[in-house]
Amino acid sequence: MSKKVVLGFSGGLDTSYCAKYLTKELGYEVHSVIVNTGGFSEEELKQVEAHAYKLGVTSHTTINAIEDYYNSIVKYLVFGNVLKNNTYPLSVSAERLSQAVNIAKHALSLGATAVAHGSTGAGNDQVRFDMIINSMIPGVEIITPIRDLKLSREAEISYLKENGVAMNFEKAAYSINKGLWGTSVGGKETLKSNGMLPEEAWPTQLDKSLTSKNIRLRFEKGELREVDGESFVHPAAAIQYLQTIAGPFAIGRDIHVGDTIIGIKGRVGFEAAAPMVILKAHHALEKHVLTKWQLNLKDQLSQFYGNWLHEGQIMDPVMRDIESFFESTQQHVTGEVFVELLPYRFMVTGIESKYDLMSNRFGTYGEMNSSWTGEDVRGFSKIFGNQTGIYQLVKKDADGQ
Repeated sequence: MSKKVVLGFSGGLDTSYCAKYLTKELGYEVHSVIVNTGGFSEEELKQVEAHAYKLGVTSHTTINAIEDYYNSIVKYLVFGNVLKNNTYPLSVSAERLSQAVNIAKHALSLGATAVAHGSTGAGNDQVRFDMIINSMIPGVEIITPIRDLKLSREAEISYLKENGVAMNFEKAAYSINKGLWGTSVGGKETLKSNGMLPEEAWPTQLDKSLTSKNIRLRFEKGELREVDGESFVHPAAAIQYLQTIAGPFAIGRDIHVGDTIIGIKGRVGFEAAAPMVILKAHHALEKHVLTKWQLNLKDQLSQFYGNWLHEGQIMDPVMRDIESFFESTQQHVTGEVFVELLPYRFMVTGIESKYDLMSNRFGTYGEMNSSWTGEDVRGFSKIFGNQTGIYQLVKKDADGQ
């Protein structure tokens, strides 16, 4: 009786090699699964399925995880205004975690004895997949042919050709990974410490007929629910719709320099028009409706949350604790944010919210106080600076001054 293995499958070179190798060389009953987190069209998913069966898999499953991906991860990246190293919206990092969780669930449902993925030994994804699979299915065998055999691209192509596999073996000049929360772009320019990706490398090109556009985003308890009056049942659909509007302005492009889980530095380009607009708009609304110490503590926890998520630790219970705090802070993050889109950039121009704490009922900053007197401020200043004053006096006495 052949052993069941669930293979995380994208249809690319590495996972195509895995599908053929696992069936032919190791004699596994291969059940391939693709987890769509927003990067595939229906036509592309059908092509991946057909390719999987040509490679000899026993079954192929397509999991639509877009809403689950938003509910379990993206929502909290918005609530936390999370940007890795103040730059990167964790597009691929977050996506891989959702995919790994869904692959593990699929393996459990099939009663598989092994799980396989196409990660190499040089990237972050191998750690993310391994940790999540080990956490969810303790003791399951994890098979990683590309990593374990230290295969070159040329060796994979040669093996597949020898086994009659017909597919596009040409390596694209730029590697593209698209998902709900942004698209990564890698090329020769990102393999060194200096150099920007050329205009033609970006998947979404600037529409040169566009000059500017003012849009209105409505958030309800921290979640995007309306874009220019267009309402959405689920925020994931709102993100996708906003991407169609903001993407042609070629905004949200940058190169992220980061520390990988395995200890080396790496550069990757990304474009994330909708995510960057949402994060900045959401943060602007929060600055109006949250208190000083809510914002302060959120900043600290957000940095930890983003770093720990990037390193694959989504199963750590501390993440649920932080998510609960994030949820609590969003109760009054409701209102409209006004954004102007321009070629290559955007500006948040203002907000409107019934929870806005910036109200002239209590005073106008730098202009007029209406809720306190000058004597109130004199007393407050004396008490607020009391300990610092004591420190200075004691220091002078101790120093013989």
